[in-house]
Amino acid sequence: MSIDTPLDKVRNIGIIAHIDAGKTTTTERVLYYTGRTYRLGNVDDGNTVMDWMEQERERGITITSAVTTCFWKDFQINIIDTPGHVDFTGEVERSLRVLDGALVIFSAVEGVEAQSEAVWRQANTYHVPRIIYINKMDRLGASFNGTLETIKERLNVKPLVLEIPIGEEEKFVGIIDMIEEKAYIFRDPSGEKYDIEDIPEEYRAEVNSRKEELFETIADVDEEALEIYLNTENIPKETLKKAIRQATIANLAYPVLIGSSYKNKGVQMVLDAVCAYLPSPLNVKPVMAKDLKTEEEVECLPDHNAPLTALVFKVMSDPYVGTLTFVRVYSGTLKKGSYVLDSTNEKKQRIARLLRMHANKKEDIDYIKAGGLGAIVGLKDSYTGHTLCDMSHPVFLEKMSFPEPVISVAVEPKTRADQSKLSAALARFSIEDPTFKIKFDEDTSETIISGMGELHLEIIVDRLLREYKVEARIGKPQVAYKETIENASKAEEKYAKQTGGHGQYGHVVLVVQQSEKGKGFNFIDRTKGGVVPKEFIPAIKKGIENAKESGPLLGYPVVDVEVKLIDGSYHPVDSSELAFRIAGAKAFRKAMRKGLPYLLEPIMEVEVVVPIKFMGDVVSNLSSKRGSISGVTEKGHTAIIKALVPLSNMFGYSTILRTITQGRGSFSMTFNSYDRVPVAVQEEIIKKAKGEI
Repeated sequence: MSIDTPLDKVRNIGIIAHIDAGKTTTTERVLYYTGRTYRLGNVDDGNTVMDWMEQERERGITITSAVTTCFWKDFQINIIDTPGHVDFTGEVERSLRVLDGALVIFSAVEGVEAQSEAVWRQANTYHVPRIIYINKMDRLGASFNGTLETIKERLNVKPLVLEIPIGEEEKFVGIIDMIEEKAYIFRDPSGEKYDIEDIPEEYRAEVNSRKEELFETIADVDEEALEIYLNTENIPKETLKKAIRQATIANLAYPVLIGSSYKNKGVQMVLDAVCAYLPSPLNVKPVMAKDLKTEEEVECLPDHNAPLTALVFKVMSDPYVGTLTFVRVYSGTLKKGSYVLDSTNEKKQRIARLLRMHANKKEDIDYIKAGGLGAIVGLKDSYTGHTLCDMSHPVFLEKMSFPEPVISVAVEPKTRADQSKLSAALARFSIEDPTFKIKFDEDTSETIISGMGELHLEIIVDRLLREYKVEARIGKPQVAYKETIENASKAEEKYAKQTGGHGQYGHVVLVVQQSEKGKGFNFIDRTKGGVVPKEFIPAIKKGIENAKESGPLLGYPVVDVEVKLIDGSYHPVDSSELAFRIAGAKAFRKAMRKGLPYLLEPIMEVEVVVPIKFMGDVVSNLSSKRGSISGVTEKGHTAIIKALVPLSNMFGYSTILRTITQGRGSFSMTFNSYDRVPVAVQEEIIKKAKGEI
């Protein structure tokens, strides 16, 4: 069965934030108030619905994005609860791609933190409209004004303050609604019920001042509201709501709400705001796809009668039903029992079973209409980023991009019996998680797994043991370096082999040079006069792409290089794609060796929060780790230190910080960029790798 909610009443939202800001707790309250659950789940009690994996409940963090559907008043809200830890940034990335709007949660104690900024930038990339929710207003150290300032300063946005608190910390007893001009007072200890009263007199001046700010901000971004405001110095309630919605959908401003999810205060108002201000699938810009017949760009309109276009945004293994493929349907209707085309790999797929997900619980449905989210059971060879479309209207959606891994460990099975189980499990993980990579090192005969951080790989190893019963020895974490070239260099390679009958002949001349930082790899054919026939050019490029996976210094991938094919020759009989692929690979390796290759290392943006008295020791320690201090902010008795530090020097930092600050410091780090390793450090890394030290 399937529920047909009108599209204008559908909200596809994500709940995103820094770790410990209260994402999962807020989602649990949403599920409770919308009747999806009948008891309140708590992270500390390990009984949440959305954090259903054993590893999530043990650690009290979200690891994998979970999908659920709930109903509030006459609206259908499809929710993706995303991880807050930087190691699982890929989960946030793929969720943002398919969302229409987001609820961004900040803690009233810590304000905007490092991962909050990173997630906000990701949401900017995908132009996702957002509502801001300041949580934990009842906690010691909570500051509404302080958090608002960090939102303005660190995110550079226009906040639309729709609610202000009555009291803070343990005195937080209510919320004032700026638009309705009413106070919601929480006298019930559970927070579930509240009294609606007039605004307390002592808050009237602040309300008037805040409302003036709200009018001015909205008048700045909405012409109709501006005209009314200039004539009357007031904006009627309905006009104001309409203007807030339009400004939110256009990403010009962001409504701000407050509450305490753990104490059940303010969550109902957040649900009302999600329905009132975040867009439906009809309000967002249509997704563009490439028509594979005409090669033209086409709009995927949210119309359930249009040809099907859907994007796979997540694949996971389920112990009961097998492979679950999560999709967002942009246009048309995905029906149970139908056949569709996976245009990414040109394979025909049968939709045997469709599910509406409620975290790890499932509900069978007959179809998913345009604008909907759901899961397909049992698809083979359709992975994250693949497009599913109508057989007679083949289209292709832009692929999803994911950050590169920054840390690696060697994994070795303890017994021969574990070997095949290990290979199968790792292959499964790499399909589920695009930020997880596997490589076999032929020199050491080791399997190397790479991910986004120590916790990411720790969870993978834990899952190997629990889910796949694989006993394995794990090496020490290693930094995932990359290699590039300093000087442009030219290399020639003539591959000629006579084996009786047809031989092999390929001849190329390449110039390899450094390209712009972060540009990756670029191949340009500069040959003239057909010295290398066009049909062999892709083979040369393929050979170079294979060769760049292992650089000349220590076998790390080569990045930020531009390769120009400038000359070559061919044999009318003996030339083949294989010969040119080998010639291209050999010429590239030769050019890399000649061009002074060097290592690049991941640099992390580190944010440390400590009592002020420990600030000097922490700054000194970060500097000793080749850290560059980018800012120090004092907030009450606390110092927030921001620095750029090489990842290689951050292993085990939590223990060091605990020692320096007597256990009172905390830190978070996000990937910033790859940068050149200093010469002396590079020499040491190479000597270590060769076993010389």
